[in-house]
Amino acid sequence: MKTPRRRRVDSARRESLLDNIQQIFLAEGFTTVTIGELADRLHCSRATLYSVASTKEQLVVLATKEFFRSSAEIIERRVSEHTDPRQRILVYLGGVAEAMRRNSQTFYDDMVAFAPTAEIYARNTARAATRVRELIDEGIAAGEFRSADGNFAAHLVALAIEGVQSGVLLDRTGMSAADAFSELGTLLLNGLRSRPD
Repeated sequence: MKTPRRRRVDSARRESLLDNIQQIFLAEGFTTVTIGELADRLHCSRATLYSVASTKEQLVVLATKEFFRSSAEIIERRVSEHTDPRQRILVYLGGVAEAMRRNSQTFYDDMVAFAPTAEIYARNTARAATRVRELIDEGIAAGEFRSADGNFAAHLVALAIEGVQSGVLLDRTGMSAADAFSELGTLLLNGLRSRPD
């Protein structure tokens, strides 16, 4: 099989192309979008696109990884601006919800149906569960959260996030992933308070 020709592009151009590809995929999904359509819409050659990744599948994986990486970076920056444990959890889960709202339903459906991107999504939701547990532990150490309830809440959050990732929780509630993460933050904070405001 003939390998597509690649054209060398500088890192700034590559980053710009990847960002534009990501925006198209997030808005429309990736199953039906062809390399030819991407090239036409981005006003570049196929060879230029193949300089970003060797195949369409690799472009999809790269764009999905970049979506989660850049979203995590933005969320952590926002979390670092707060010291109150409750606010940090709320900002974190709110940030996850906001990031997931950038996904169209078509992208979400494509992502969970395509094994490589489903694995990226699963890995990132597992990281989110771990991060929430860390934030809960910080709140326990600061005396803001009850220890026993904090441990239970951390496990409950992990199960809830797993339920969102697998789609079971979304199917049963009719919620989107973004709405589920937002609601989880509200429930978690109200339940973890060690004393009334």
